Amino acid sequence: MKGRGTQRLVSRLLAAELVLGLTAIVPATNAAPDPVLNSIDPLVLQSVVEAATEDLAVPGALVLVRTPQGEVTAAVGTTELGAASPPAAGTHFRIASNTKPMTAALIVLLAQDGRLRFSDPVSDYVPGVPNGENITIAELLTMRSGLYGYTEDPAFAAVLDADPGKVWTPQEVLDIAFAHPPQFPPGTSYEYNNTNYVLLGLIAEQVGGRPLAEQLQARLFGPVGLNRTSLPAAADASLPAPYSHGYMYGGSSYALVDDPYPPDLQAAAEAGTLAPRDYTHQNPSYATAAGGAISTAGDLATWIKALVSGAVFDADHQQQWLDSLRDEDPDAVGGQQYGYGISYQRFGPNAAMYYHGGELPGFNSFMGYDPDNDVALVIWTNLTLSPDHRTTANAMLPAVLDEIYTGLHLTSQTR
Repeated sequence: MKGRGTQRLVSRLLAAELVLGLTAIVPATNAAPDPVLNSIDPLVLQSVVEAATEDLAVPGALVLVRTPQGEVTAAVGTTELGAASPPAAGTHFRIASNTKPMTAALIVLLAQDGRLRFSDPVSDYVPGVPNGENITIAELLTMRSGLYGYTEDPAFAAVLDADPGKVWTPQEVLDIAFAHPPQFPPGTSYEYNNTNYVLLGLIAEQVGGRPLAEQLQARLFGPVGLNRTSLPAAADASLPAPYSHGYMYGGSSYALVDDPYPPDLQAAAEAGTLAPRDYTHQNPSYATAAGGAISTAGDLATWIKALVSGAVFDADHQQQWLDSLRDEDPDAVGGQQYGYGISYQRFGPNAAMYYHGGELPGFNSFMGYDPDNDVALVIWTNLTLSPDHRTTANAMLPAVLDEIYTGLHLTSQTR
């Protein structure tokens, strides 16, 4: 869960390089097509992930890949500093903004039921939203409402650090957002922020007539078989066993506002004289529908494939979900797109994924699915930012994609 810059999964690491790389690796039209997928060697993947975690100073990381060849998992390090507790596909962790595709999917299901329309104004469901009569549900889903993201408020992270056990209500975080002027008129631009999805959670509860957690369980987690996925109650800061602890250097603002590390903090972290803080039990109620869920790598791989492949919606609403994708930057040809709680990016001529990411104090994660080649990928780490301020799971992505797809060479492009 993050404000400005959360979806930097590709844009920060890969976007420019990938656009350039597309023309460099397109095969000749008269040549026999090369294999798209590598035959993944588990030992090689393990070595790649080990090297990445060492480079990023990550305590623990898990990479899970499912292809038509089978499932390969690379687990490195520990889920708790000071303990020998390696991560596994069934280890629970906070998935942060990977909650957003779940909230969006519930909204699409409610539209499928005929209980709301994407063109409905927010003011029909939630009073007191600035300019709410001119903001549609679709604009919330696609991050085009123009509303201020509450996690961007400079004082918000300070409150989290001063009182990590605080139980937040959706109205409290919306009050923070609404105290700031809008960023732009509705529908005129893209700005990723969490306020949109807090509002969608309230809309889902009003329209669905039940708490968000109950609806997610009944309509998504249960039917898809996500037996280790949950949205905890507001006062519950625990995680089900087995779980990973989550760590970060410094205060919450470095994850929520994208503040750079000051030189002294970075130097101490790189030298190993500063230990990362344990953020495992910071109460996630401020995230709710925007980023409060807990899951596992195994469940997320199952979920993202089901969502993208058409197992969640009927055919008409699946197509509407796919058609919702729009360029985040209209001037970036072939760049990152965002739709109803989902991103899309092409990595090469034969490699593209629908995906999302999650980031909050303690954890960073990526989940993606390539329907053309039937590839599901999940990466999670238990350190939000490396000592040199890279988002850790995202920083691993190029090297992992190179092991999955033939001919990408993304790692060399992003160095």
